Amino acid sequence: MRTSTIKSFFFRLTEPFDYRAGQHVDVRLTAPDGYTAMRSYSIASAPSESDVIELAIECLTDGEVSPFFHDVAQVGDTIELRGPLGGHFLWPGPTEKSVLLIGAGSGVVPLMAMIRYRKASGEPVPVALLLSSKTWGDVLFRDELLQLERSLPDFALALALTREPAVRGSDFSRRIDAAMVADVAARLSRRHFRLRVECLRRHRGGRGARVRAEIQFERYGA
Repeated sequence: MRTSTIKSFFFRLTEPFDYRAGQHVDVRLTAPDGYTAMRSYSIASAPSESDVIELAIECLTDGEVSPFFHDVAQVGDTIELRGPLGGHFLWPGPTEKSVLLIGAGSGVVPLMAMIRYRKASGEPVPVALLLSSKTWGDVLFRDELLQLERSLPDFALALALTREPAVRGSDFSRRIDAAMVADVAARLSRRHFRLRVECLRRHRGGRGARVRAEIQFERYGA
């Protein structure tokens, strides 16, 4: 279990594929009567030569696919995957700009793949992650992110908790707004940056510092 509602599942691929941090796969389940259900899930693991990928799947009570993984799936089951998919919401590769990642809840999954790849590749790219979660216990990959903040050069982490007070002085106790984004952007060592946003459904008003950015946005349905 990653949180009370999210589990990580590790899939050994029968046919390994090359993918980039930020891409996703389609998971298709087929019932005995032939009915099929398919959902898209971002890959959490960093690209490597391994034939195993990680998907972090949130259990949705009214879902058709996620309850199967949480309640039915067993080690050794064969699951149909299609991918990798997605070509615009990706780690930029070596760049002279900083990278600001913004996500909420399980939307941090593709961003986590980017951060893990940044660590594995050793690319000297300053990265900041602004992550919104309901509570401290709902922060996906929390322990790993805290460790990365301590050990990875030029990586800054800011958490926005919406239902309880912030635990750390560098975090926030409200929903993400423009002032918060400006605050986190200022922590980057390079002021020109790429902005990648995952699963923020609406922008909330407010005044903040002007920043120069290239924006990429991606959102999944429930």
